[in-house]
Amino acid sequence: MKFRMLPFAVAAALMATSALAQETQTPATAPAQPTPATADAARDALAKKEGEGDQSALLKQTLTAVDKQYTLIRRNQMQLTYDLSYSYVGEERIVTDIANGNATLFNIENNNSHTVTNTFSADYGVLDNLTANVTLPLISRYADTAARSGMSNSLGDVGVGARWQPFEARRDAPGLTVTSNVRLPTGRSPFKIIAGSGEATGSGVAAATVGLNINKIVDPVALFGSLNFTASLPAKNLWQVNGSRILTRVQPGTSVGFGLGFAYALSYGISTTISFQEAISAGSKLRFADGLEAKTHMQTSGILNMGLGYRVSPKTTVNFSVGIGVTPDSPNLVVGMNLPLSF
Repeated sequence: MKFRMLPFAVAAALMATSALAQETQTPATAPAQPTPATADAARDALAKKEGEGDQSALLKQTLTAVDKQYTLIRRNQMQLTYDLSYSYVGEERIVTDIANGNATLFNIENNNSHTVTNTFSADYGVLDNLTANVTLPLISRYADTAARSGMSNSLGDVGVGARWQPFEARRDAPGLTVTSNVRLPTGRSPFKIIAGSGEATGSGVAAATVGLNINKIVDPVALFGSLNFTASLPAKNLWQVNGSRILTRVQPGTSVGFGLGFAYALSYGISTTISFQEAISAGSKLRFADGLEAKTHMQTSGILNMGLGYRVSPKTTVNFSVGIGVTPDSPNLVVGMNLPLSF
């Protein structure tokens, strides 16, 4: 639109200049006319206003808000973030029992799970290239099965992590960030819940994740990708009735995840993102009280995400996202909102 409007502004300036030339030939008693417009004034009027920022800055804010891993905050600065997400899982579960090493079919259950997660996180700039963060999730989960239905509200798994940028960010070079995170089993463990007493709100085990993220801004587009590895500690000293057996120990398998996508700045205030995330988890090892050991199958979870960011102020960009599961082990639907506040 800028290039369409400029000829009209220049034409207006030329007409004003012609009128001024005619006035110089009139008697001195003629009334004074306003200062004529010029081409420079027209360009200034069409230029970006102060405080609007640029698309590169908007893309950096979008990357931070969407994943909180691609850009860092300055030293001694703090950023608080509120995330609200809803996920739905619908599946048919085959209920089996393990006896003498053989699986016996009991029945097929239709399970529906609705989860609302309120996550509060705080980021603090230890150095210009090192950021520490803490996440506190509050989870409400409702499950409905053929046998029972129930709802649980409790704290989820607390996370403590850090992000480190080994090289100074340059406009013509990709940005690189090393991430680490420790997940603490503060939520309700799925291995300790008695049937009918509620739903799990945590993983039940401690886990550590290390990852590598890369992004490059090609104004008005930002490309990003990630790779991470997660290992979990075993859940020991369990005594959970599982069919006709008692579960005593669970060793979750390691997992590898990756993601890629792009963000596009439609304007100084609106941006869009499209990304894909996938996690491949090895099977978990189960041990029962009678000495029997079993192993679950490998799981693959993939989600396609689409987001929209709206810049409500120079420091705040609200992001909305919708995720669709593309593999059987993924949630059917994930809807989220992200609100970062910088100080």
